[in-house]
Amino acid sequence: MKILLFGKNGQVGWELQRALAPLGEVVALDFDSPGPLSGNFAKPLSLAATVRTVRPDVIVNAAAHTAVDKAENEPALALALNAEAPAVLAQEAAELGAWLAHYSTDYVFDGSGDAARTEDAPTGPLSVYGRSKLAGEDAIRASGCRHLILRTSWVYAARGGNFARTMLRLAAERDKLTVIDDQIGAPTGADLLADLTSLMLRSAMQRPELAGTYHAVAAGETSWHGYARFVIEWARQRGHAIKVPADAIAAVPTTAFPTPAKRPLNSRLDTGKLRAAFGLHLPHWQVGVERMLSEVLG
Repeated sequence: MKILLFGKNGQVGWELQRALAPLGEVVALDFDSPGPLSGNFAKPLSLAATVRTVRPDVIVNAAAHTAVDKAENEPALALALNAEAPAVLAQEAAELGAWLAHYSTDYVFDGSGDAARTEDAPTGPLSVYGRSKLAGEDAIRASGCRHLILRTSWVYAARGGNFARTMLRLAAERDKLTVIDDQIGAPTGADLLADLTSLMLRSAMQRPELAGTYHAVAAGETSWHGYARFVIEWARQRGHAIKVPADAIAAVPTTAFPTPAKRPLNSRLDTGKLRAAFGLHLPHWQVGVERMLSEVLG
């Protein structure tokens, strides 16, 4: 089997290089990959040429415009990277008879209420980023290609910067922290997403009826404030330098930190469809965060 992976140097793409390797030969590209094969999502025609050259059995798209606030000022670029390029990949996959695995987001919903969204719940993105990701989903479904779209949220990885690293740095420097407590979701590791992708592709290629859209997040839920407290106390209990007292991590609403892009308050995603279809267990979010912290802090 030949797998063509885009976005190899991103958080999820990096983990996918490991997780997909047992399935077959992985041709991994990024935006600036040298050589004749292109991973530049700003040039959709070059992506089509790459797919036709490689002729993969599976295309995995881990590339995207993920700078949520920046997207508000560059909607054309966000649409090109998050919708137009995936549309090209989907069309090429349809013509080849290849599978396409693609990642989407809780930002396709409006974040109202407190119920976990199922895959068929009405969408209503609040931002340019959310609208561009929804457009990408729609284009993939319209292409008729065999696909797996995984909607996820609050993605982190040990490699590179993340929310936990930022909180630990601030907790070592400051006497007081303020963290948002009215956005609710599930921190989800890039390693978990990569492993799910590999397992789901293996099953779906044997059972094509499994194609479709799935919600893929770790189990449980928390706020950014709860996430920060968990990370800081984990580090404190293991002897790492923490300056901020436990009672000095203040909970504040989203309105305390105005941003160009509006965030959904409710990022809960119902994973029942994925678990039932593939017979998989999704670990609680704390499990993955503890593993990440062990790698980051040693």
